Amino acid sequence: MLNVVLVEPEIPQNCGNIARTCAATGTALHLIRPLGFDISDRAVKRAGLDYWHLVKVFDYENLSDFFARHPEAKSNLWLTTAKAPHSYEEAAFTTDSWLFFGKETTGLPKAFREEYRDRCIRLPMIPGARCLNLSNTVAVCVYEALRQTGFSGLKDTGTMAEN
Repeated sequence: MLNVVLVEPEIPQNCGNIARTCAATGTALHLIRPLGFDISDRAVKRAGLDYWHLVKVFDYENLSDFFARHPEAKSNLWLTTAKAPHSYEEAAFTTDSWLFFGKETTGLPKAFREEYRDRCIRLPMIPGARCLNLSNTVAVCVYEALRQTGFSGLKDTGTMAEN
């Protein structure tokens, strides 16, 4: 299963959009604390996230907790950052890839990026553009990973094809 890992996300609307992408694609969502919002059942219901039950959501205290529980992630991870030396097109995603995204204000921790420098990817942008919205970046990367792996398990036609 493809995995999206949000490291210290801050904006609830971004997380909601990302959760919806994960729900629609069968991608697991891993949240690394601290979070800038509440994900309790009550908060999710109040926000009207009617697709939340379709998302496999996992919650971790920090990156150390995450890697203690998922050591396998170290062998198949990709870190997205506007500072990356490689385009996302260069990544060889698999169905078991772990895609890491940093918080909206500062991105992924520098030490983490340096440790996995050869696994850092970015979306191409014009010079001077800081970055794309987090939820947009996640959607692009998830769908590229799914494209590379053949969209396994996803319905590839809409109802118009049935007529």
